[in-house]
Amino acid sequence: MKYNRVIVWFRNDLRVHDHAPLISAMTKGAEIIPVYCFDQRNFHDLDLGFPKSGAFRAKFLIESVENLKRSLQSIGADLILEVGNPEERIIELATSFQAEAIFFSEEVTQEEKLVEERLEKSAWKLGIATEAFWQSTLFHMEDLPFPTNLVPEVFTQFRKECEKFSKVRKTLGAPQSINFPDNLSHSGEIPDLSTLGLSKPAHSKLGVLDFKGGEDEGKKRLQGYFWEKDLLKTYKETRNGLLGADYSSKFSPWLALGCLSPRYIYEEVLKYEKERKKNQSTYWLIFELIWRDYFRFICKKHGNKVFQISGIKNIVDNWRRDETIFWNWANGETGIPFVDANMREMNQTGFMSNRGRQIAASFLVNDLEIDWRWGASYFESMLIDYDVCSNWGNWMYVAGVGNDPRESRYFNILRQANNYDKKGDYIRHWIPEISVISGFDIHQPFELSTKSLNEKGVVLGKTYPKPIAKIKM
Repeated sequence: MKYNRVIVWFRNDLRVHDHAPLISAMTKGAEIIPVYCFDQRNFHDLDLGFPKSGAFRAKFLIESVENLKRSLQSIGADLILEVGNPEERIIELATSFQAEAIFFSEEVTQEEKLVEERLEKSAWKLGIATEAFWQSTLFHMEDLPFPTNLVPEVFTQFRKECEKFSKVRKTLGAPQSINFPDNLSHSGEIPDLSTLGLSKPAHSKLGVLDFKGGEDEGKKRLQGYFWEKDLLKTYKETRNGLLGADYSSKFSPWLALGCLSPRYIYEEVLKYEKERKKNQSTYWLIFELIWRDYFRFICKKHGNKVFQISGIKNIVDNWRRDETIFWNWANGETGIPFVDANMREMNQTGFMSNRGRQIAASFLVNDLEIDWRWGASYFESMLIDYDVCSNWGNWMYVAGVGNDPRESRYFNILRQANNYDKKGDYIRHWIPEISVISGFDIHQPFELSTKSLNEKGVVLGKTYPKPIAKIKM
């Protein structure tokens, strides 16, 4: 063994299967100490008044960490828990536990890289070794057919070259046992939402799937979608749906926190193709995993440009910054039913369909002309499947400052509503007050009533249902 004790710092890789730092640590370290640190900076309020990580995201994270702890305990280890700045707390733990090395997953964007750099610098001063591992993508960075600084700007080229010249590495098996030190007196506690400055999110009866964090729940979702309900064979035809639990795989929340490895999903797709059916739908799920890879490598290539108003195209800033208009959009109070229904679903559940995200984002930037970064930040706060690279990459794409090869891509909201919610079922589900209106096209804009007060004087949200004259958008 190279090291007597190795700390494995878990980040957005909350699983024990296909975990490169953990498996490597077991081959190089006599004793393994798994650690997770809740970074309080991720829960502070942003300038617009909402937290960087909202209650739905935080709840899903807490559940995922709880599940990881149970999984480690089942194989003879435990998860040491901290709250604070990881670059400080983990170094303190390493010193206290006399660990000789710290292994962790490599990230690509500014905040995460800064934490890595600070930790590595402090560890080096103390003579503690560090090793970073790439494991967040389907294709390993070392297996790309081009260096990361030459990643193609157009997705189609990226996909075709990866499919032709790269292979997906096999998953690493989950360990059966871990040699965890007997004499550790510190374990820590998982914080609750109030500790993180958040309130428990209200449970919405309108939600179509009860998302629960953790590796076990992610595998359970895959087992149900692929093998029990046999839905993968129709994924491409249904993936643009809006209502129901099973129009899409909905693996993204577990992928975002690394509860599921993309390579694990890939291998399950290959198994399904061999045992059940191989068609365009089975390929399309892999296609979506490649999109996820693409945005991660684009972020690695372009660095902080993905967070700047001009994006990677360096387009001159001409966005509006009207907070009243922004909050009407964020609260689902624009008077455009299809947009409002999607925003209300996200606000009440922490999830929104892929089609809904494109519609809501396009409306904010193309119709309302609001700073696209405000929308990206709001999605970051609200979505349980927030992934820094996919979120900011997609928002750049929609805003026309990213990788979209088409100029001035525009979503006609009314046409989209008629295409994907022709009978208005989705709209009525999330805006039930509309159901009392008859003789009017449900997709047309509405004039929302003024805000009212309840008996305690608390302001209630704007409400439908006064339709205005039909207009074209």
